[in-house]
Amino acid sequence: MSRLEGKRIIVTGGASGIGRAVAHQVAGYGATVAVFDRDSAAGAAIVASIGGKARFWSVDIADERAVAAAVAEASAWMGGIDVLLHIAGIIAGTMADIDDLTAEIWDRVIDVNLTGSFLVARECAKIMKRARRGVIVLTASGAGVTGGSASIAYAPSKGGVHGLTMALAMHLAKYGIRVNDVCPGKVDTAMIATGREEVFRKTGQVPAPAPADGSGSPFLYEGNLASPDGVAEIYAFLASDQADYVRGSIFTR
Repeated sequence: MSRLEGKRIIVTGGASGIGRAVAHQVAGYGATVAVFDRDSAAGAAIVASIGGKARFWSVDIADERAVAAAVAEASAWMGGIDVLLHIAGIIAGTMADIDDLTAEIWDRVIDVNLTGSFLVARECAKIMKRARRGVIVLTASGAGVTGGSASIAYAPSKGGVHGLTMALAMHLAKYGIRVNDVCPGKVDTAMIATGREEVFRKTGQVPAPAPADGSGSPFLYEGNLASPDGVAEIYAFLASDQADYVRGSIFTR
């Protein structure tokens, strides 16, 4: 029997990067997958490549009504929700000084990364509480937990996700719901590419070789980037019953 056979899983941000790799990975392990993303074309493509055990919903994760409707529809289609793997997120304002960072950029990053995490976790928790079991995995970042970021808005948004995870873990444990967050390291995704393009646009400099100790922002330095497939394996493990004893944050390279 496959590791996730019979599991009903929502994957947000599932049309690209880590989310796309996660959707493929958990489906390969036997799960039924509801893929949420704003990119309808890429979302349709990922679902087509997975096959009949996946469906796509076009969702802006910061839109409260859209999130509630999509979670309800996905739950009806799958017959419930066992696991939420929430990966959707954005970065903006890379290399902007504090006096140049607009409230509009700040609000959008916080709305998507932090408020979006709250909204989708809340809607899934409503369903999981009735079943008195479930798994919620949010996506934070080392940038907001142990270090800084090239974006003043991104780091606190992800630090907030980390705080949200700890609060939810405490409040939902009595319902049999386990809550973790993953802090991905330097992963080869479109977000990294977009951040580097923004750095080049603002500074005219291409990313320099990374420090020998592997430190430094992936937006500022070249270096070994982790495969999304490798990181997806961590999410798939956390979605499984084998991860029942895992608590708190998981850091990947």
